[in-house]
Amino acid sequence: MNDQAKTKRQELKMLNRKLLEISGVSNVESFDNEEFLLDTDCGFLAIKGQNLHIKHLNLEQGLVAIEGLVHSLAYLDGQGTTVKSKGLFGKLFK
Repeated sequence: MNDQAKTKRQELKMLNRKLLEISGVSNVESFDNEEFLLDTDCGFLAIKGQNLHIKHLNLEQGLVAIEGLVHSLAYLDGQGTTVKSKGLFGKLFK
């Protein structure tokens, strides 16, 4: 089976750094007003900013909307990272 058959579609839509809509979310691992950690189809996604809060959450459809001032988005595992970091996050989230 090739990688494209296993990969699900994920969309990130940001409006003026103040509204972030994300599809392909399977779980919200942790969150506070400065950082969100989401488990997505493409790996763990860390969102950092100020005054962050959930505007909309529907895990059955895999949709999350976050409001606040977004400073950064970073995937913590998945394509392009080393096996060592996958092992670290795998241990943290068991």
